[in-house]
Amino acid sequence: MKQLIIIIAIIFPFLSQAQLADSTKRLVPMQGALNFRDAGGYTTQDGKRVVWGKVFRSADISKLTDADLQLMAGKHIYTVFDFRGVKESAAAPDRLLPGTQYTLCSAGSDSMPDMKQIAMLVKQGGFLEAFYGTKSLPYYGDRYKPLFQKLLTLPDTAAILYHCTGGRDRTGMASALFLYALGVPEATIEADFTASNIYLQPMHARMYQGMSQGMGLDMATVKKEMDLRPELLHIFFGAIRNKYGSIEKFMEQELGVGKKELALLKKKYTM
Repeated sequence: MKQLIIIIAIIFPFLSQAQLADSTKRLVPMQGALNFRDAGGYTTQDGKRVVWGKVFRSADISKLTDADLQLMAGKHIYTVFDFRGVKESAAAPDRLLPGTQYTLCSAGSDSMPDMKQIAMLVKQGGFLEAFYGTKSLPYYGDRYKPLFQKLLTLPDTAAILYHCTGGRDRTGMASALFLYALGVPEATIEADFTASNIYLQPMHARMYQGMSQGMGLDMATVKKEMDLRPELLHIFFGAIRNKYGSIEKFMEQELGVGKKELALLKKKYTM
């Protein structure tokens, strides 16, 4: 944890202050999980702030320690949404607190390529651009509607966590939609999205090295293809806008979040 904070401090001038200035508060110091962080603290376009301690995101949580679970209990995280596929989640089951309400939202994830296939697609180029584009549009409603419906009814004393394996792509899309619904500027959403490059450095180092060695690609090429970039969110939001006309219409049609529900989300999760 201390090493990560030092790294953030070094690169801080080159990254959005909206995301990393409060990293010591945002990043939850889990021993058995990476990229576990609070969605709170961001300023919305109408001058409010996203509340702290209500909505969390993470990478794989199958290796949480007893101390991690105690930390989750202290944050009242007894509601978990998992965006992994059926086989993917079965291979590394979440470690959860007793009494946790767990929901597997696997839409689109069972058809995702494995690591060997991803490496081949990376070698061809444009893998992430395709992943964030129109190809994935049919899955967004089924994947994210259960989360948003729960956000609308979550008790004020409870907190919620959503995650996938890396906590960056499927989870990053969920965070982008959640923050957008609250009126957080897109530039801030992009900073939150790309911050996974920093928080996932230990995982990325292993993954990128394996892809580099397995496919004969240099590390610079792998990193260029696989690092998160604002352009990917542009593609994500752009694909939604092209089909539905606006993000708001997508939310209403696919997530069951119309004007009334957007107002409720803002009331519950900003102040």
